[in-house]
Amino acid sequence: MIDELLNQFIEHLRYERNVSEHTLRNYQSDLEQFLDHLAPRDLQTGKRSEPELTQIDHLTIREWLAALHAAQKKKSSIARKLAALRTFFQFLVREGIVEMNPAKLVATPRLEKKLPKHLSVEDAIRFIETPDIETELGKRDRAMLELMYATGIRVSELTKLNVHDIDFTNKLIRVSGKRRKERIVPFGDPASDALKAYLAIREQFLLQAPVSLREPEALFLNYQGTRITTRSVGRMVEKYIRLCAGRYDLSPHALRHSFATHLLDSGADLRDIQELLGHARLSSTQIYTHVSMEKLIEVYDKSHPKA
Repeated sequence: MIDELLNQFIEHLRYERNVSEHTLRNYQSDLEQFLDHLAPRDLQTGKRSEPELTQIDHLTIREWLAALHAAQKKKSSIARKLAALRTFFQFLVREGIVEMNPAKLVATPRLEKKLPKHLSVEDAIRFIETPDIETELGKRDRAMLELMYATGIRVSELTKLNVHDIDFTNKLIRVSGKRRKERIVPFGDPASDALKAYLAIREQFLLQAPVSLREPEALFLNYQGTRITTRSVGRMVEKYIRLCAGRYDLSPHALRHSFATHLLDSGADLRDIQELLGHARLSSTQIYTHVSMEKLIEVYDKSHPKA
């Protein structure tokens, strides 16, 4: 029964709440770990005994979290697992399986706020200009990097873009964000020029794919002619960041962080940046004020006679 409820919960998240596949995998893994803690599987049959859901209370959950802490799991990982339990039990309450959500009585571990890694303006420009635009792949990669830095879109949003989402006349793109929320984001001439150069040779990518697998509407394609994946974009960014700066600690998200930080440094309003990034809450955007504050302190220490 418990495995069936877990499957129903995952389907609820997938179809009713439109949760990403990445999040679904994490939730399923976290909940299965909790169930294995309560009722370990039999080594021979692979089956677990049925835990009594109504007997699970906040002390049961705290005990599991304490075991995770003792195993030196990261606080962020423990917090995510607790969030998965809260959401699961909320689903069980809605379905009438249990009367209350015990996970709500457990406090979330206090997390250290990590400042996002970003590039300086000079490094960002040098990084974006690394691809060899004399090659077809170089033209595509340059267009992707220019667009990510120009708009601050997530990699997952970049890979979902279609050709008709680009408005060259007004230099705008329509972005499908989290939970299918759409937003319109402007871009500048460098991104526009790079996109036009890529679109001029994009058909050659499309012809590489079998007719049955072609997605004529997809904006960015891989060398096989199908829609590019987030993993491929990640590998592409890693390749160029090593070529450009010899760094191994930056992800594709670094361009999004750089976009936000550079806008804030140039005097953009935080709420405007929130809209451009597609953040539901201003608190998600406010972390960039800490980044800019570090720069402000550095400038003060170097410049002020009484620093």
